[in-house]
Amino acid sequence: MKENSSFATMLGYWAQAQADETAVTFLDHRTSADGHAISLTWRELDERVTAVALHARELAAPGDRAAVLVAQSVDYVVAFLGAIRAGLVAVPLFAPSLPGHGDRLTAVLDDCEPALVLTTDDERDDVKGLVSGPKILVVDTIPAEPGEHEWPDPEPDDLAYLQYTSGSTRAPAGVMLTHHNVVTNARQALRAYGGERGTTSAVSWLPLFHDMGLILGIGAPVVGGLTSVLMDPLAFLERPGRWLRALSASPGAISAAPNFAYAYSASRVSEREKSYLELSRVVSLINGSEPVLPSTVAKFQESFAECGLQPEVHRASYGLAEATVLVSVTDAGQPSRQVTFDRDRLAAGTAVPAAGGATTTLVSCGRAVDQEIRIVDPGGAVVPDGTVGEIWVHGPNVGQGYWNRPDSVFGRSLPGAGGDWLATGDLGVVFEGELFMTGRLKDLIIVDGRNHYPQDVEQTVEAHPVVRPHSAAAFSVPGEDGEVAVVVLERARQAEADFDEVAAWLRAEVSAVHGLRLREVVFTEPGEVPRTSSGKISRALCRRRYLDGSLDARRLA
Repeated sequence: MKENSSFATMLGYWAQAQADETAVTFLDHRTSADGHAISLTWRELDERVTAVALHARELAAPGDRAAVLVAQSVDYVVAFLGAIRAGLVAVPLFAPSLPGHGDRLTAVLDDCEPALVLTTDDERDDVKGLVSGPKILVVDTIPAEPGEHEWPDPEPDDLAYLQYTSGSTRAPAGVMLTHHNVVTNARQALRAYGGERGTTSAVSWLPLFHDMGLILGIGAPVVGGLTSVLMDPLAFLERPGRWLRALSASPGAISAAPNFAYAYSASRVSEREKSYLELSRVVSLINGSEPVLPSTVAKFQESFAECGLQPEVHRASYGLAEATVLVSVTDAGQPSRQVTFDRDRLAAGTAVPAAGGATTTLVSCGRAVDQEIRIVDPGGAVVPDGTVGEIWVHGPNVGQGYWNRPDSVFGRSLPGAGGDWLATGDLGVVFEGELFMTGRLKDLIIVDGRNHYPQDVEQTVEAHPVVRPHSAAAFSVPGEDGEVAVVVLERARQAEADFDEVAAWLRAEVSAVHGLRLREVVFTEPGEVPRTSSGKISRALCRRRYLDGSLDARRLA
């Protein structure tokens, strides 16, 4: 057996090497407020995965797509790994019962055309109502399959799964990832985050259908032989202290979350809950998926320092589904570096430390992890350090392209640096050897010939107490004389105010701070600003709804 050939073969290896040790634990908060632990040893997980794989290969041929429509659970891990062991191309998705994502699920299923759908008994009827062509395999009713079974080793370049993007700037697209891509990135993550068998464990509430959730919750633990502790994202949102308790209870915990989750935890975990936390053993807390705010890092550290949390544990990272997930991360053993830049110079394309005037403080995303990064101008030429441009990535973890759609972002060539580069669509700058992300190329607001990063505008408006934190979307739309700027946001819960007055104040503040005139400020009710499947604000969908008028009925100002 080539133990490094796939997630499934690595599972088989650990099922022999540490059969009776715990492989995965799911903390089920639906039946217990403190979380009922459902665990499988490596042998038990291997036997259940084998049983699913035996059934799956009778229903679909190698290379067929197998969609995983399972709620966050141990069953999800079994279904995903079972599809891979059967030689199918897994498509990690979510249960039809997940609210608010029905259109996305339908679009992805239409795109990948699965031959098989893996689900659980409680989702069976909903799945039957959703699909008609694919066969359905109910994984939690299949008894475990002990004993020896021979499985062919997949070729490194065979597809392992399709990772559908979250759709923050466009419709979801399935990134084609090979076994070599994903095993490589899992190993990169283990090295970068400090994952070591016997001393560390992975703790995650991130959705398993999301790129980071999948690698952190399944991929890296299976490759490295680490215990994985999982919970449902809703359990975290209901009580973020549950995540902190799981970190406290897990030796050498490694975890990850978007920036908003750290701010949310700092504001919602009570002093009483903190008294039960012991966070001195946490190894790495990765902050990625959205811009990392210095204020959030400070607030989280201040809130949990009394629990033993060390500042160097909090590490900023950059990644994307097209590169499996991880691209760069800050160095272990020291706090993430922060640099305050001249805002106007940065918007004009040059990173210069501020000497007064308007400023923007960025948190470093560290250095590339066993891969290469270049910053490239619109003409396709590499720019010198200190110059803002598009981030390009080259490495063995970069995917093969998008399923069913040719896309020029993959396989690009760079003068003097060869081919097979990924043009990420993200803007960034290398400053003194470290990567700083400045925004999304497609999100950049260009009004009156000046560039404005939407996250800067969003931070300004979210400082007002009537605005719900992490709810604003700033974008540009066509006007009579060129592009104009709009901000859509949610009112804070229980907020009572004259929203016309607040909107006028926000316009004046954005004008004073950024030199940007807002055509309109649109307030909505809490929860109405559209988000991606990973919880990020979707500026693209917000802009589309603004333009087609579907936000009108919810406007407060």
